[in-house]
Amino acid sequence: MAGSVGLESAAPRLRYLDMLRVVAIGAVVIGHWLLVDITYQSGHLSGLDALDYVSWGGWVTLLFQVMPVFFLVGGYVNAQSWASHRRRGVTWAAWVQGRSLRLLWPTTVYVAVASLAVVAATVAGANTSELAEAGWLVALHLWFLPVYLLLIALTPAMLAAHRRWGLAVPAVMAVCAAGVDIAVVGSHVPVIGFANYLLVWGSMHQWGFAWQDRSLTRPRWRPYALAAAGATTLTALVVWGPFPVDMIGAGGHTGNTSPPSIALLAFAATQAGLALVFEPAGTKLLEQPRRWRVVQRLNPAVMTVYLWHMVPVIVVALAVYPRFAVPQPSVGSWQWWALRPAWIAVLAAILIPLSVAMMRLERPLARLPYGGASGGAWSAVLVAAGIGAAGVGLARLAISGFAVQGRLSMPALAAYCCGLVLVVLPGRRTGPAVSGPTSRRLPPRAAGL
Repeated sequence: MAGSVGLESAAPRLRYLDMLRVVAIGAVVIGHWLLVDITYQSGHLSGLDALDYVSWGGWVTLLFQVMPVFFLVGGYVNAQSWASHRRRGVTWAAWVQGRSLRLLWPTTVYVAVASLAVVAATVAGANTSELAEAGWLVALHLWFLPVYLLLIALTPAMLAAHRRWGLAVPAVMAVCAAGVDIAVVGSHVPVIGFANYLLVWGSMHQWGFAWQDRSLTRPRWRPYALAAAGATTLTALVVWGPFPVDMIGAGGHTGNTSPPSIALLAFAATQAGLALVFEPAGTKLLEQPRRWRVVQRLNPAVMTVYLWHMVPVIVVALAVYPRFAVPQPSVGSWQWWALRPAWIAVLAAILIPLSVAMMRLERPLARLPYGGASGGAWSAVLVAAGIGAAGVGLARLAISGFAVQGRLSMPALAAYCCGLVLVVLPGRRTGPAVSGPTSRRLPPRAAGL
């Protein structure tokens, strides 16, 4: 059904959006840190995935898999931003360029530093297998960016579809995602599974549109229905279907993330429904000025924290384990769990100043050209090609890492750099940044991923 409230009359940005993002990034960071176990034996550094050793670990992923929140919030913010800028006559190319570069500039800093670190480690004679493993660990989370960049580029078209058909759009996408899973799981056709990166994550993005125009929250029973339908479907798929309860691991033909499965979409429906159910309570919570100030301070750091949160793991592995007698109890033992709080505290002590330093390093990039693409056909072509090339480069980095077989991943870096140049090329900024209706009130990137 079509949205009941026009997007042209976009409401002021919700504080609850920013709180969701801050809470979600905290869950992502702690979840990733809990999963990693560093080992040092016979002079060789390596790492273990705790999910492979803790039998009930899959159930814990139901608490720490919060990426659906980012896509839900992203859909809301992108819908509001595009509607606002479209009313002012901003073109697709200019809007997509501005929104994309808000992600690509901090990502470029991260990619550049990681690449220089690989070069320095290679010159220093680092063990190639250790370097390859470290390079993969700090690149794995980059998978988010190609998917999200694609959804930014598709926002105008998908928003138009939402205005015409409403919640029928994500419903059809969910049916198509189920069909893809049948082909992948039943017929073992792996290539078609890549379609679910758009269908599954894109469905969550569409829910954000429906949240923004209130067609998903009015009447109030709808978020409850979304959560109940998701929970019921997830239970059926896990108990009687072929999918594991683990919402993070890959798991071959029946994994939930690589490619994303209909089970992950059912889980996301549960999570999104609950997030919308608690919106009134969350909004009321943030009416207290002190709480809102805390969220305001933390929100601009979300992207930086996301990019850099695995670097402290490498720092501790290299600086501490070879030099000190660090306890290495069996993964999942009570001793291992007893040491997890200290492990998280040490990593946090590194991440906080690192994030502050990186945000200062990123700040000058906000003055570089963006959001100035013209309305010509070539501008649109260049921006589209740039997003495609940058997405391919980031996807290759996420799959193979920064140091394939101990050597810098030059094809992936070349694709990313070419993509960045193509996105920037169409023109210089001549007016306010394309960053959403709240850009004058919030710090850079505070308006969302």
